[in-house]
Amino acid sequence: MGGTMEELTGGETWRVFRIMSEFVEGFESLKDLGPAISIFGSARAKKDDWSYQTAMKVAELLARKGFAVISGGGPGIMEAANRGARNGKRVSVGLNIQLPLEQKPNRYQNKSLTFRHFFARKVMFVKYASGYVIMPGGFGTLDEFFESLTLIQTAKIRRFPVVLIGRKYWEGLIRWMEVTMVEETMISPEDLNMFYLTDSAEDGVEYIIKFHRDAMRTTGERRKRSPLPPQESQLT
Repeated sequence: MGGTMEELTGGETWRVFRIMSEFVEGFESLKDLGPAISIFGSARAKKDDWSYQTAMKVAELLARKGFAVISGGGPGIMEAANRGARNGKRVSVGLNIQLPLEQKPNRYQNKSLTFRHFFARKVMFVKYASGYVIMPGGFGTLDEFFESLTLIQTAKIRRFPVVLIGRKYWEGLIRWMEVTMVEETMISPEDLNMFYLTDSAEDGVEYIIKFHRDAMRTTGERRKRSPLPPQESQLT
């Protein structure tokens, strides 16, 4: 069977230090990032797909409004997000992950980190985000979408804009949430107001800008040097 209790305990202890090192590196690398938007979506999207082109446009528009852009660092929508941010002349962050089937980092990142553990990487996505943009994607994209709603719903983070882009892709899921989750009282009707659905890159970006402007007026926060609202502290 496995090693002795001492050997097992020692191995687990060293794993804690490896995990801690990922958090430290992430915090140190991103602490001065400023307002940023995390963009999620499928790694399988091709360059001529509507979702790729729209994600790239969203990222460029956000960058030109002063936001940094954070992606998962890989291909598909992640590449489109980093590419758009670079086109918009802002910081383009890639939070890469080590996988058994190697994920190749895209070439449009100008700030790149690599994580071994998904949970450390997920903290960076939300801690330094002033909003999420969710493009069509698979299980990982759904995971990030529902995690953001859970953190907002439970007040573990301050509410920020969560934008779903692609009505045809998302409407079936939203309809199920309305007719099943709400009707079975698993969520409240007002919980559906925690995200915004659109087909338009311009509309999605405008929603994010308006959300932050309205939040500043409500809280009385004053802008300083940046034309954008100050970055919110996301984790309690």
